[in-house]
Amino acid sequence: LLVTNHHCGYGQIQALSTPEHNYLEDGYWAMNRSEELPAPGLTVTFLQSMTDVTAVLDKAYSAALKANKKSEEAEELAQAAREQTMKMLREQAEKDNPGCHASVTSFYNNNVFYLIVSKTYTDIRFVGAPPASSGKFGGETDNWMWPRHTCDFSMFRVYAGADNEPAAYSPDNKPYVPVKSLKVSLKGISDGDFAMIMGYPGRTQRFQTASQLKQMLEVQDIRIDARTVRQDVMWEARMADPVVNLQYERKYAGSSNGWKKWIGMRQAFANLGIIEREEKEEAEFMQWVNARKKRKAAYGTALEDISTAVENSTENMKAITLLSESVGNIEIVNFAMSAIRGVSRSLQGSKEDADKALEEVKAAITRQYKDYSEALDRKEAVALINFYRQNVKPENAIQSLLDIDVEEYVRNLFDNSKFTSAEKLASIKDAQEILTDPASQLGLQLSSNMMGFYSPVIEAQGAIAEGSKAYTAGLLEWKAGKPSYPDANSTMRLTYGTVKSYSPKDGVIYRHYTTLKGVMEKEDPDNYEFRVPARLKEIWQTRDFGQYATADGEMPACFLINCDITGGNSGSPVMDADGNLIGLAFDGNWESMSSDVMFEPDLQRCICVDIRYVLLLMDKFGGAGYLRDEMNIVK
Repeated sequence: LLVTNHHCGYGQIQALSTPEHNYLEDGYWAMNRSEELPAPGLTVTFLQSMTDVTAVLDKAYSAALKANKKSEEAEELAQAAREQTMKMLREQAEKDNPGCHASVTSFYNNNVFYLIVSKTYTDIRFVGAPPASSGKFGGETDNWMWPRHTCDFSMFRVYAGADNEPAAYSPDNKPYVPVKSLKVSLKGISDGDFAMIMGYPGRTQRFQTASQLKQMLEVQDIRIDARTVRQDVMWEARMADPVVNLQYERKYAGSSNGWKKWIGMRQAFANLGIIEREEKEEAEFMQWVNARKKRKAAYGTALEDISTAVENSTENMKAITLLSESVGNIEIVNFAMSAIRGVSRSLQGSKEDADKALEEVKAAITRQYKDYSEALDRKEAVALINFYRQNVKPENAIQSLLDIDVEEYVRNLFDNSKFTSAEKLASIKDAQEILTDPASQLGLQLSSNMMGFYSPVIEAQGAIAEGSKAYTAGLLEWKAGKPSYPDANSTMRLTYGTVKSYSPKDGVIYRHYTTLKGVMEKEDPDNYEFRVPARLKEIWQTRDFGQYATADGEMPACFLINCDITGGNSGSPVMDADGNLIGLAFDGNWESMSSDVMFEPDLQRCICVDIRYVLLLMDKFGGAGYLRDEMNIVK
């Protein structure tokens, strides 16, 4: 039995939902194993081992460099030797661990390497989740904010073959028996209690330079503006039609989460002087570098090399971002481009190959119409093309989009395209019809225009990677003996700290926890984001909290800890000093939105849903108390 966040299970719950059985909006609980719903495409991966193989790779590199020292291609041959050694390590690990996948992942900007072995299970079934009014309570208004009252959880079950190993879905599969499972604590938390998280943080930028951070903010500003336009159109359509609301729940969430984070990041950078502090550190670093000839030779040009590469690529990065966030978000254009990619490989083959490819493409796109509204796509297209025209530099523009009546252009585009519905798509008889479709023509113009900006970006990325490796190596030498950990890269990490309140500004102190009382205080029946289910209000009114209440009879909702997390940590278990599950990580706080760049221990907080609130919604609200019987409860 696996518990994660509601927003982590969001896509699968939405995919399983229909207007008649809207599990996302209404919630769902399987009352026995036979009611657990298969979730096609969902996987669960278990880490088996992590091994530092840096020395092995460095040895292969050095040996090849020495053996080929007279060759003009010595560096390329040494790199090839490193790559070959990586391949051998992966192959040997997979041979030693049947049924597992092995990869070599870099840390500290290619200064350290780990061999990571994992095992993936593919028969995963949906067990249950609260309705969106609880699992996403507060919506985008409360996203990244404290105080918080979201019961952000969902439950799935991992199934395995008779040998407890990964197996394709079968009714005969059995629930996976884990090597270790967590005890679930109902003891509660207090300010100052130890807490730790194990999870898979996605990406941080702790080793980026000031020039890289400035570029990041400029690119993110374009994303913010474009997504504001698209999300406003999408939200209006969602609120007007429950079917469209279901279709676009996931798309909206996927857009808005980053959008709000980037807005907060821009504010935090200004409030906390992030760029200025990074520039100060770089100046001090260069003083240290220039004090020794050996350091100067190794690290002396790293910052300048990175800055030059960033400067050479910034305008192109902005042009690519504007395209992808505007015209690139018109859905029928994306359908058309996926069709072109699908059939293009078969055009040089036999007619039989071409026909087969065409049918596969049509089947793949047809599945996407379940979550598609032509009317909404038309409105978004008008808004996004207008946004593009208003922001593109004339010399960078798709010329066919400049001197047009946008509404008429979009009307013709959609009226004449066969990518607006499954019925029209089915009428396509050959690849040529795909290539001449107006949506394909716009997509090809977009692709051609975008490709013109890529060459300088790719060249710059190579220079940045080389400079970053040297800069990071220099930082590690400069700060030797001080605590340091590599940027997040979607590998397992442990972070520890304490349950802790905080003060966001003068005169304000935020308590370390919230209760169900706050849900009732925030309720607004006329606001989609702040609806409260009738059953939850009944539980509140009758105080039917059972064993999940605090000692003074309150019902806990969420709590704060000062652990270091980022995107990717969502759904990670929050454990006490004894390794018992006390909650789930699901968000960060607004005041520390620069935390991917600099960790701010006084301000940064991880927002967690209390496991007692999770169990209340599962048991008292959802009626699935039988699941508690398979948990090891600690009181």
